Amino acid sequence: MTQAITKSRSWVKTLIKVIGALILLLFLFILFFYFAVRLGFFGSIPSKEELFNVKNPVASEIVASDGKTILGKYYLENRSQVAFGDISQYLTQALVATEDERFFEHKGVDLRSVGRVLVKSILMGDRSAGGGSTLSQQLAKNLYPRQDHGRLSMPVNKVREMIIASRLENIYSKKELITLYLNTVSFGERAFGIGTATERFFSTTPKDILPEEAAVLIGMLKAPTAYSPRLNPEKSQERRNVVLGQMVKKGYISEANATTLQQKPLVLKYNRKTQSDGLAPYFRRVLRDELKKWSTNNVKLDGSKHNIFKDGLKIFTTIDPKMQQYAEEAVVDHLFNLQATFFDHWDADYPWGEDESVIDAAIQSSRRYKRLKKAGWSENKIEDNFNKKTSMILYSKDKEQDVMMTPLDSVIYYLHFLHAGFMAMDPHTGEVKAWVGDMDYDYFQKDYVRNQRQVGSTFKPLVYASALENGIAPCQYYPNERFVYKEYDDWSPRNADNEYGGAYSMYGGLAKSVNTVSVQVLFDVGLDKVMQQAQRQGIENEIPKVPSIALGTAELSLQEMVNAYAPFANGGYGVKPILWTHIEDVNGKIIAQNAQTTQQKKQKAMSSATASTMTQMLQTVVDAGTGQRLRWKYNLQGEIAGKTGTTQNHTDGWFIGYTPALLAGAWVGGENRTVRFRDITNGQGANTALPIWGLFFQKLAQDPLFQGLAENQFGNGQGIVADVSCDLYSKNGKGNRPENSDIADAGRNDNTDIFFPKAIKKIEDEGLITVIGKALFGDNKKWKKKSKKKNKASLKDTPEKFAKTKVNSKKEEKARKEAEEERKKVEEEREKMEKEQRKKERENREKAEEERKKAEEEQRKQERENKKKVEEQRKKAQEERKKIEEERKKIEKEAKKKRKKLEKERKKKERERKRKKKKRDD
Repeated sequence: MTQAITKSRSWVKTLIKVIGALILLLFLFILFFYFAVRLGFFGSIPSKEELFNVKNPVASEIVASDGKTILGKYYLENRSQVAFGDISQYLTQALVATEDERFFEHKGVDLRSVGRVLVKSILMGDRSAGGGSTLSQQLAKNLYPRQDHGRLSMPVNKVREMIIASRLENIYSKKELITLYLNTVSFGERAFGIGTATERFFSTTPKDILPEEAAVLIGMLKAPTAYSPRLNPEKSQERRNVVLGQMVKKGYISEANATTLQQKPLVLKYNRKTQSDGLAPYFRRVLRDELKKWSTNNVKLDGSKHNIFKDGLKIFTTIDPKMQQYAEEAVVDHLFNLQATFFDHWDADYPWGEDESVIDAAIQSSRRYKRLKKAGWSENKIEDNFNKKTSMILYSKDKEQDVMMTPLDSVIYYLHFLHAGFMAMDPHTGEVKAWVGDMDYDYFQKDYVRNQRQVGSTFKPLVYASALENGIAPCQYYPNERFVYKEYDDWSPRNADNEYGGAYSMYGGLAKSVNTVSVQVLFDVGLDKVMQQAQRQGIENEIPKVPSIALGTAELSLQEMVNAYAPFANGGYGVKPILWTHIEDVNGKIIAQNAQTTQQKKQKAMSSATASTMTQMLQTVVDAGTGQRLRWKYNLQGEIAGKTGTTQNHTDGWFIGYTPALLAGAWVGGENRTVRFRDITNGQGANTALPIWGLFFQKLAQDPLFQGLAENQFGNGQGIVADVSCDLYSKNGKGNRPENSDIADAGRNDNTDIFFPKAIKKIEDEGLITVIGKALFGDNKKWKKKSKKKNKASLKDTPEKFAKTKVNSKKEEKARKEAEEERKKVEEEREKMEKEQRKKERENREKAEEERKKAEEEQRKQERENKKKVEEQRKKAQEERKKIEEERKKIEKEAKKKRKKLEKERKKKERERKRKKKKRDD
C-alpha cells in the first residue's frame, strides 16, 4: 500500500515537471515568436518616425476657376480627410461603445479582451464572444494591411498589429487615434473614410450627421456589405438598433432616447459619386494626363514624386463652372433634338445601307465583345450571345430606360447616335473655360474635342489669312468658275450648291464659303505658305500637302481648330490652351504654378492688320453668310465673327466663332463616318454644329454675369483694316482674276503691319510695273508704252504655276448638265429600286417575324395545354394517393382497434388465470 502511494506521488511530480517544462517552453516560444515578429523576421514593422508621418491615400480635388466649385476628384480610394473638430460626438460615442468600450483605458492592447478571446472563443468555441482587437489594432490593420504567412498568418498579423497599436498609442492622443481611424476605415463600395461615407449614404457631413445615421455607419464596420443600408436595409436597421443599445450601456444616451431612435425607419439619402460625376468629366481626363506628366517631372522635398491620386492635392483649373454648365446643357439639348430629326430622317433605313462591315466593326469595338473575347469565347458563341435578348439600360436624355433587347440591337441603336464636341477659351490668355467631349461620359467616353476629323470650310480662314499676309487684297475678284487642275489628276473642285458664274471678291468668297474661290486663293498664295501659316496659328498635327486642304480635307481636332482662330481674336498672337493655374498640397500650400499663366510666350502668328481684317471678313459670315441663324434664331445681337464648316457627304458639321472676349467651337458627327444626313439642308454645319454655339452664347447673354461677353465691340486697336468696301459678288464677272502672278505679291510692306488700301487699289487698277515705273520715271508716254509692252511680255513669259482649263464652252457645259441630269435620274432610279427592295426585305422580315411569333405563340399554347394536362393528371394521381392513404389509415385504425380488443381480452384472461391460481394456492 505504501509502495503504491509512493509510486503515485512520483508520477504526479513527474507530470507537474512535464507540464511546467511545457509551460516554460510555450512561454519561451511565445517570447521568441514575439521578438521574431518585432525584429522583422516576418516583414518590417513601421518605426515610430514612420508612424508619426503616417498618411492615408487622400483624393485630390479639381477646383473650378471660382476657387470653390469642386469639379470632381482623382483617387485610388475615394477618401477625404476630416479633422476631429468636424466629427460629430455621435460618431465617436457609437464607435467606442460598439468597437472598443475600454478604448480610453488601455494602451493599444486590451488584455481583458485578449483573455476573453482565448477562453471563450478558442477554448469554449463561443463565436459570439467577439474579437479582441482594439480600435488601435484595427487602425494598424487599416494602415498596414495583413500579409500572407501561410499557417502562421493569423498569429503573425495579430502580434504585428499589437506592436503597431502600442507604438501608435505612444505617438498619438486618443482623439487623434479616433480621427485617424475614422479617416481610414472602409465602408464598402470603395468608400473610404467617414467623410466619404456620410456623403455617400446620407448626403451630409460628419459634423451634421444625426445620431441614428451615425449608428448605421458605425454598425457597418462589422461587415460593410452585410449591413449596408442600401443592399440590406433590414439587417442594417437591426444592427443600428444594437449600436444604439451599446450607447445606452456606455451611458452616452438615455434609454428613452435610444428607444425613440430605434423606432425610426431607416431613411437613406444615397448619393454615390464616381470619378466621372460632376462637371467637365472629359476635361478632367485630359487634365489628368497633363498632371501625370507634371508629377513625373516634379518631385517633393524628400525626393519622392507627387501623386495626384494619393496626395490630397487641390488642382485649380481655368474652367468656369457656369460656362461649363451652359456648355453641357447646350450640347445635350441640341443633340437630342437633332437625334430625333436624324431617326425620322432615316426612318427604317440604315445610314450605312447594306454595308454589314460597319455593324461588325461596332460589335468588335464594344465592351461586351472585348470582355467575352478576353474570357476566351469563340466567335460563334459570341455571336449567339449578341443575338440573345437580355435586360439592359439604354441611354436617354431624361431617364435611363430598362429594356429587353439583344446586344446586337443595342449596338445598332448606339451606332445611329450623333456625337458632339465643344470647347470655349479666352483667346487672349488661352485659358480654357468650357470643355464638353460628348453628351455623357458614362456612355460615350471618346473625347470629340481631341478626336481628329476633316475640318471642312473652317480651314478656309487660314487660307485667307495667308493670302492677306502675302499681300492679296480682300477686294481682289476671282471668277466663280469650275477649273480642272491637270497636275493634280484632273482634280476639279465644285461648289456645294453647284452654282457658277460671275465673280466673288476674296472677301465675298470667304463670306459665302465658295469652294472655287478658296482653291484659287490657295494657288495664288502657294501651298507651302498656307501650311506654314497654319502652323504659326497653332496647328501641330500633320497637314497633307495637297490643294484640297483649301476645302478642309485635313483631319484635325476641335481643340486645334479653336486654338488656330485665337490670333484672329487677339490681334494676331498665337497662344496655347491653359487647363490649370496652380496646385496646392493637402495643407493649402501652393506647390506649383502653371508657367503658361505667367510666361505665355505669345508668338506673332500674323500682323494685327491681318487679324483685324479677318475678323471683319468673318463677321460678314455671321451677318450675311452661312452663320446668319445666330441672328434670327438665337437673337444674338453683339458683334460675332465665325465660320461654318461641312465636309464631303455632310459627314462632319463645324462652327467656330468668337466675340471680343470669348472664342468657342463645336463639332457634330457620327462615330462612324457613314452615319450622316443624306442632304445638305440637314447635314450642314449651320444646322448641326452652329446651334450648340448659339445656345451656349444665348445662355451667356441671358445671364447678367456674362452679358458683356456678347456685347463688346471689335476693333479696339487691333490694327488698320484693309479695304473691304467692295461687293461680295459681281454678277457680270467684272474684276476677273488677274493672270499676272506678280500682282499676288503686291500691297504688303515687309517693314510694317499696316496695309495701304489706296496703294493696293492703284496696283490693282494699273498694274504693278506701271505703278513702279511712274514712281521712278514720272508720268510720260514713253514709259507707258514700255510698261504696256513689258506687261504684255510678262503675261506671255510667265505661265501659270498650275495648268488649268476653264470649263466655259456652252456646248460642253450643256453636255455636262445633260450628263449630270441623266446621272441624277439613274441615281434616283437606283435609290428608288433600292428603297423598294429594302422595303420588300423589311416587309418579308416583318412577315417572317410575325410567323415566327405566331409559331412561338402556338408552341407556348401547346406547352400550356400539355402542362395543364400534366397538372390535371398529377392532381388526379394525388387524389388517388390520398384516397388510398385514407383507406390505409382506416384499415390501420380497425386493426389497432382489434389489437386493443384482443389485448384487453388477453389481460382479462391473465387476471382470471392469476385469480384462479391464487385461489388454488389458498
